[in-house]
Amino acid sequence: MISGTWFEWGLIAGMAVVAFFTRAVFVLPGSRLRLPATAQRVLRYAPAAAIMAIIVPDLAMVQGAVSISLDNPRLVAGLVAFALAAGTRGILPTILGGMLALTAMRLLAG
Repeated sequence: MISGTWFEWGLIAGMAVVAFFTRAVFVLPGSRLRLPATAQRVLRYAPAAAIMAIIVPDLAMVQGAVSISLDNPRLVAGLVAFALAAGTRGILPTILGGMLALTAMRLLAG
């Protein structure tokens, strides 16, 4: 039987090595590794896709159930923030407008 402590440390070290090399594969070769133009164009959208994958489920869920309606204050505030972000291209109006919409919706809901 493997000692618990050594096994756990081995797992941690193994995960660290895998995490390092999956991230370093683009850095270690230096300038010799060039991605095709199509891959570079697609990777530009990766941060926005990751943010959307994190935020959208939180906006659409109320008490563990999907709620796509105007009764969902987080969804309404998210839509207001999205509209402000698209219209103003500024972070401060987006945050303030979204938070004001969320506060107003929660106060109106009781």
